[in-house]
Amino acid sequence: MSNALHNKRGVNKETAEKIRQTAREIGYLTEPRVSSIKLVVYRASGAIVNDSPFFSSLIAGVEAEARNFGFGTLVCNLYQHAADYHSQVEELVNDPSSALLLLATEMDSREAARFQQALAPVVVLDNWYEELDFNAVLIDNTDAACAAVRYLIEKGHRKIGHLKGSYGIKNFYYREEGYIRTLRENGLAYNPEHTVLLTPSMEGACADMKALLQREPELPTAFFADNDMIALGAIRALKQNGYQVPGDVSVVGFDDLPFCAISSPPLTTVKVYNAQMGSAAVRRLMELVKYGDSFCTKVQVRSSFVERDSVRDVNGGSKET
Repeated sequence: MSNALHNKRGVNKETAEKIRQTAREIGYLTEPRVSSIKLVVYRASGAIVNDSPFFSSLIAGVEAEARNFGFGTLVCNLYQHAADYHSQVEELVNDPSSALLLLATEMDSREAARFQQALAPVVVLDNWYEELDFNAVLIDNTDAACAAVRYLIEKGHRKIGHLKGSYGIKNFYYREEGYIRTLRENGLAYNPEHTVLLTPSMEGACADMKALLQREPELPTAFFADNDMIALGAIRALKQNGYQVPGDVSVVGFDDLPFCAISSPPLTTVKVYNAQMGSAAVRRLMELVKYGDSFCTKVQVRSSFVERDSVRDVNGGSKET
C-alpha cells in the first residue's frame, strides 16, 4: 500500500490511483502530506561521521536549501548501537509527514534497506548502493582519486602509495579503485606494500604512521590519502621521524578541509563541494515530494583539485630509481 500512496515503482498505475483515491475518501491521504524534512545522521562507529567541518558544511547546505523551499530541517542523530536504535528507525520510516535525507556515509546496505519501506520520500547522501533503489547524491570519488594520482604522475612520481582509511566505507572503496586504475592506466605497478592502513583521524593516522616508520620501511616518493585527516596525521608522523614533506615524501589529501590551507606544508588536496551536495539532495527530495519517484537518480557532485605545497615536482631531478 505504501508504494502506491507514494508513487513508487512496482505498482500498476491504475491500481495505485485507485488506492490513493480510496485513501483520500477515508481521510488517510491529504495534500500535501510532507510538512518537514528530517536529516538523519547515521553513525555506525562515528569514526567517519563526526563534528568535522566537512559534515557541518554539508548540513548547513541542507538547512539553507530547505529554507528556500519553506521547510524547516530537523537533524536526527541515529546511532546503530543505541539501545533504542530499532524503535527510532521504525518511527522514521513510518512517519508520512517528514521527508528523509539519509546521511549514510557509515551505513551498509543491510541497514539502508530498512529505509526502502519509508512512507515519505527518501534521498541518500554520501553513499550509493548498487543493489538498492534509492535516489542519491554523492562525491565523484573514483574520478577525483584518478585526477589526484594523475597529478602525482605528472609531477614525475612513479612509486605512489596509498594512505588508506582503516574504516571500510564506500567512499574509501571507490577512491582506492581510482588510485589503482590510474596506476595501471599509466603503466605503473600497484604495490600492496605501499598501501598503508591508517585510522581515519589525525591523531589515529599519526600514531599508526609512527608505528610503521619505526620499522624503517622503503617508502614511495608520494602518497594519495583517502582524506585530509589521514593525510595530515601521516605528515605529522613523517616530519616527527625526520622526513621532509614534500622533499622526501609528497602527500595529496581529499576533502579540502578549511585548515588544509594553513597546515605545514599547506596541503594539496581534492576539494569536495559538500554544501552543494546538501543543496542538491534537498532539491531532489522536493522533486520526489511533488512528483513521486517514477525513476531513480544518482547525482555525483564534481570535485576540483587544489594545488598547494605538499607535492614535490621530481621531473628531471628524481630520487627514484
